[in-house]
Amino acid sequence: MEQMKLILLPLFCMCFHAHCAGSAYPHKSTCTTENDKADCSHMNLDVVPTNLPKNITTLDVSHNRLKNLSSLLLYSNLVNVDASYNSLTAIEKDLCLSLPHLQILNVQHNEVYLMSEKDLKNCCYLTQLDLSYNRLKLQGEPFSVLKSLTWLDVSKNKLKSAKLGIQAQLPNLVTLVLSGNEISVLQKNDFSFLSNSSAFRVLILSSLPLKKVENGCFQAIASRLSDLVLDQSKLTPQFTSNLCEELAGTALRNLSLKNTLQVTLLNTTFQGLDKTNITVLDLSYNTMSKIAEGAFQWFSRLTFLSLEHNSFRHLTKDTFSGLRNLRQLNLRKALIKSHSSSLPIIEDFSFHHLVQLEHLCMENTAFRGITEHIFSGLLHLKTLDLSWSITGLKTVTNITFASLQESPLLETLNLTAMGINRLGPGAFSILGNLTTLLLGRNFINQQLKGVELEGLTSIKEIDMSINQQSISLTNTSFIHVPWLRILKLGRALKGTLDMEPSPFRPLVNLTVLDLSNNNIANINDGMLKGLHHLKVLKMQHNNLARLWKTANPGGPVFFLKDATKLTFLALDYNGLDEIPLDALRGFSELRELSLRGNLLDQLHASVFNDLQSLKYLHLQKNLITSVQRAIFGVPLSNLTELYMDHNPFDCTCESILWFSEWLNSTNASVPGFPQSYICNTPNAYFNRSVMKFDPLSCKDMTPFKALYILSSTAVLMLLFTAFLVHFQGWRIQFFWSIMVNRMLGSMKDESVTEGRYAYDAYIIHTAKDRPWVERSLLPLEDEKFTFFLEDRDATPGFSQLDTIIDNMGQSRKIIFVITEMLLKDPWCRQFKAHHALHQVMEDNRDSLILIFLQDVTDYNLNRSLHLRRGMLKPCCVLYWPLHRERIPAFHQKLRSALASTNKVN
Repeated sequence: MEQMKLILLPLFCMCFHAHCAGSAYPHKSTCTTENDKADCSHMNLDVVPTNLPKNITTLDVSHNRLKNLSSLLLYSNLVNVDASYNSLTAIEKDLCLSLPHLQILNVQHNEVYLMSEKDLKNCCYLTQLDLSYNRLKLQGEPFSVLKSLTWLDVSKNKLKSAKLGIQAQLPNLVTLVLSGNEISVLQKNDFSFLSNSSAFRVLILSSLPLKKVENGCFQAIASRLSDLVLDQSKLTPQFTSNLCEELAGTALRNLSLKNTLQVTLLNTTFQGLDKTNITVLDLSYNTMSKIAEGAFQWFSRLTFLSLEHNSFRHLTKDTFSGLRNLRQLNLRKALIKSHSSSLPIIEDFSFHHLVQLEHLCMENTAFRGITEHIFSGLLHLKTLDLSWSITGLKTVTNITFASLQESPLLETLNLTAMGINRLGPGAFSILGNLTTLLLGRNFINQQLKGVELEGLTSIKEIDMSINQQSISLTNTSFIHVPWLRILKLGRALKGTLDMEPSPFRPLVNLTVLDLSNNNIANINDGMLKGLHHLKVLKMQHNNLARLWKTANPGGPVFFLKDATKLTFLALDYNGLDEIPLDALRGFSELRELSLRGNLLDQLHASVFNDLQSLKYLHLQKNLITSVQRAIFGVPLSNLTELYMDHNPFDCTCESILWFSEWLNSTNASVPGFPQSYICNTPNAYFNRSVMKFDPLSCKDMTPFKALYILSSTAVLMLLFTAFLVHFQGWRIQFFWSIMVNRMLGSMKDESVTEGRYAYDAYIIHTAKDRPWVERSLLPLEDEKFTFFLEDRDATPGFSQLDTIIDNMGQSRKIIFVITEMLLKDPWCRQFKAHHALHQVMEDNRDSLILIFLQDVTDYNLNRSLHLRRGMLKPCCVLYWPLHRERIPAFHQKLRSALASTNKVN
């Protein structure tokens, strides 16, 4: 049944269409394999390749020049074989013997001719067989051995008869396709070979030159035939009538007569179907111009009727009489206007017989107008689609849809592209239960004051997009629709949104707002005030550059500050050349951010730090030269897809090293990489892919140069030694003290020295890192650790120097919170670090702990604080994790470091 619905039922129109275009397939040089599938199509092969994995279950060798399938014997696990579009003349009799698991075989568009029972005798597990577009000649009962077959296609084989056998066979067949053959007569015993096929449901007889149908031709399958397709067959009115008589008493549910040249329907055409339970009838693409009154009186159980693409001129109040159970009616392009004719007429009460109708599609229809009672009687209507219809409707007033007052269940009204230029007060007030109102692609030219939407007490979605930018808003535009959840105003607005209160202030339930393509330049920071449920915001193709400039009078406009629950934000093509530091602060739920087509280059180090849930980031076509961890570390840590192509990357160590390593190691999808990620500078990498960047060029070569100097000249060695003693003497003393202590052992009693400390640790940090210290370190004081903080524990009246010296001496450990700011702090560089090191050397103890909040190189650490990671025990060098779930592990490492002994081992 599901398979037949795909054939018979066009998706009922609410009514948006996707057009699929075929593409040419270039010839490939090698087969592609993925999991247990192999694709060897379009390779000009004469034989099936013998070097494929032996465990494949699916093989595509279509569009080649194969004359036989003998090489398939190598792959005994095959379940699905597609050998279409080749030059096969037969199916080898040993094929299924060698492929015992074969279930699906496609050999359409070949030259298979004679077929007998021996060719398929071992194919007992075959479920689908496609023999279409061959030149079959059947000998004996070739299909009698196919006990498991459910789908058989023998279309386009120039068969003269529908009779594929004499004896009963194919017990599990569900679908039989006989389309495109030369069958002109359906004879009495044609389907007797299916008399024992208890599962049979679908018969497809499309594109046949049918002239006659004999009495009892469907008798053998009458109790099981559910779906019958006769599309593209040229059926005369008399044949259609006779066919319906023969279908009387069958189990028919779905009948498709698309494009069968049914020009006029008489009230006796379908009389024979009165004795069936048919529920679906498709009469589309028939260029019918007239339906006689009572033509559908035989379809009391019909639920779906498609009359799409016909040429009706007049619908009367009895056109649809008898369809009392119809649920869906498709009239898309069923009434059309020619250049020489007037608009077709739909009379009042034309639909009043359709008391159960729920969905009415009239897309692309042409009729004179919406009259007072045109839709009267539609008591259960839920969806009405009038999009792209020609009616001459210009102004929607409070009586335009008066006929829908009898449709209390109406939820969706589609008025897209109907030429509407004005909405009157209470235009939709009659439709109190309407949830979706589509008004896009019209010519509405007015200022919305609010009264136009009065009465829409259940509305959830309004679409006014693509209205030639002729709608202006006021503070009261949406005061009558506070229940609205989706509002689309893309390419529809003129005037300013810089007003207080905002036009969107009443929409407290709004989740989707589209303001794209409106050339918006002036808004204030209260535009989204109160929209705490907003999830999707589209503002691409506007002119927002000035609003985020630091030099903007009054500073940057943070118009997003009230919409921190956003999951999707689009700001493409707005001319943005900077992002204020706090512009994206608090957007912890944002999953997709699109900033493509702007002028972004230099970004603040923490501008994206709150985007911890980001999965999709679009930054292509900007001016980004540098991609550093400090800026992109957080958003790229959990990313699913990154779009950053077509930027002028600066391929130097400072700008691109981290990004290059990330690109080569990430599991995220990076479309366009590497071909669209091109270096612009320096000259050595110009116009080359970022993937070609050599990270080895960034290694620190200083030790090797020093070794070369020391080994080359004694003079330079002497100079180097003199400078080393002069400037780094303390370091030598430190390591000498450590060495002596390790060789001779400490003379101090550890149990005595450990008891003299007043604090577990002295914490050295910058003022900017104070919040982190309070948040991440001070909670450990609840676990009996005691820390000294200068700004908290210093004794009033004492100098800062005395405070540092005294309390550092009373602290068992000394903790450095390492950031770039700490390295620049003069107190830390000039006194605290030096005193800590001297105290360590004097006491011969391992008391330093380094906590890195940022990725500080060893070079910078040594240059500023005269420290290196190698000087400390590994357990005393800690890194603050980017992921929250790793913070407990960090705290456990810190406890271990604090508890470790100070004695030098």
